[in-house]
Amino acid sequence: MFALVDCNNFYASCERAFQPQYNDVPVAILSNNDGCFISRSDEAKRLGLPMAAPAFKYRKFCDDNGIKVFSSNYPLYGDMSKRVMNILSTFTPDVEVYSIDEAFLKFEGFEDYDFKEYGKKIQYKVQKSTGIPISIGIAPTKALAKVANKIAKKFRSRTHGVFVIGSDEERIKAIKWTKIETVWGIGHGNLKRLKSKNVKTAYDFIQLSDDWVKKQMAIIGLRLKKDLEGIPTLDLDDDTRDRKAIATTRSFEYTYSDIEDIEERISTFASSCAEKLRSQKSSCNHVWVFLRSNKHKKNELQDRANNMVTLPYATDSSLTISAYAIEAVREIFKPGIKYKKAGVIVSGLVPTDQRQLDLFLSENPKHNRIMQVMDRVNDKYGYKLKIANQDLERTWKMRQEHLSPKYTTNINDIIKVK
Repeated sequence: MFALVDCNNFYASCERAFQPQYNDVPVAILSNNDGCFISRSDEAKRLGLPMAAPAFKYRKFCDDNGIKVFSSNYPLYGDMSKRVMNILSTFTPDVEVYSIDEAFLKFEGFEDYDFKEYGKKIQYKVQKSTGIPISIGIAPTKALAKVANKIAKKFRSRTHGVFVIGSDEERIKAIKWTKIETVWGIGHGNLKRLKSKNVKTAYDFIQLSDDWVKKQMAIIGLRLKKDLEGIPTLDLDDDTRDRKAIATTRSFEYTYSDIEDIEERISTFASSCAEKLRSQKSSCNHVWVFLRSNKHKKNELQDRANNMVTLPYATDSSLTISAYAIEAVREIFKPGIKYKKAGVIVSGLVPTDQRQLDLFLSENPKHNRIMQVMDRVNDKYGYKLKIANQDLERTWKMRQEHLSPKYTTNINDIIKVK
């Protein structure tokens, strides 16, 4: 059996865990730089606060409706996530951390267990130890566990946050209830194909022939179909599963019109991507940069520009990635535009120890040593060694006007008991 554990309104729940006066109060969390809403409590959803809504447009709405707004506090959320995941690992050795607020559990050798009761125990332990409420869906496959989790949340008054698909009759009933657009792994392209076949539910989907699904949706689609039929084909991924890309993007606190400012930002973002590559022992083959003006300033010149470069060799060097990213952004930068957002995305990732070597093109061997020293110093002293095209004086600081304390990661913010 598999379980999908999902933390309810995770960011809002993290804030409430340390500020219980906001229990039952509508709560909303802002993105980096306080740009838009990225998380809402159920109370805020019911009031009609849209996901991804620009914060400045809804300031009065939040004031009028008593919505408590927080800046995103990722050190707090990341630490709380680790605590939840550590607790989950005490219930089974097989845990796949799927996202900051979701995890799959696998139960092998648990045949005699009452999974409804076991799910309640997990739920109680997590809530008691961290203050984070969770929903659990348990089923014979991962895809069905996702379905079970949706039912656990949708009908919370009856399921109390734990739902088990334990029989074939329950499976059929669950997938007949599940709309095809909500099935895990059905992307936009596949949804159009399925709609053209009049597929409206997960049950309709499994009525299609294996041949059609494999031809139209490849082996991934066929595995999903089998999973929904109750035949496990999707197993837990390990922690080292490869990412397809790594991105560092930011909205600026102010707009920038000078190429020097833009280059500095792009270099910083590229260095951040390179650090993430090295931390997971990967190298990239492509660097993609983009620039965005402020779309909300209708009276200003607008621009949305992208540029991708293919590197001559796979690399994880901050120096190399930064240099190519700056070349790329120079080609798309337009004078007179007030840019509000920029980003660097590295893709074509390969394990660094499996990079394909080229007889005539390769990384400067000194880069490897330099990067090792930079990473060691940054880890040890907690500040960033920068490359020369970054602003050595500026410490980039996000706008976080509603930031809560870092209760669990900063000794100065620890809760005081009076």
